Amino acid sequence: MDAGAIGQFLPLILIFAIMYFLLIRPQQKKVKEHQAMVGALRRGDKVVTQGGMIAKVTKVKDDNEIEVEIAEGVKVNVVKSTIATVVSKTEPAEK
Repeated sequence: MDAGAIGQFLPLILIFAIMYFLLIRPQQKKVKEHQAMVGALRRGDKVVTQGGMIAKVTKVKDDNEIEVEIAEGVKVNVVKSTIATVVSKTEPAEK
């Protein structure tokens, strides 16, 4: 390849590099942080679902599902990945 051919591909390479650092990389970081947050959920945590409901975690059922209490005596099962944020964390129980 001569210098002219490389010069034609240089703008495409620069555009891809800019897209990677401005869009792809931050999104991957955000997904990784969300997975860590969801993985650290435990009983007693107060959470907000993506639907906007504020609930308290009553039971972590398995890798993909938790039980939350949305009102006094009203418990529902929620997929872990639909938890938007954790409002307050509980202290880990001493063993």
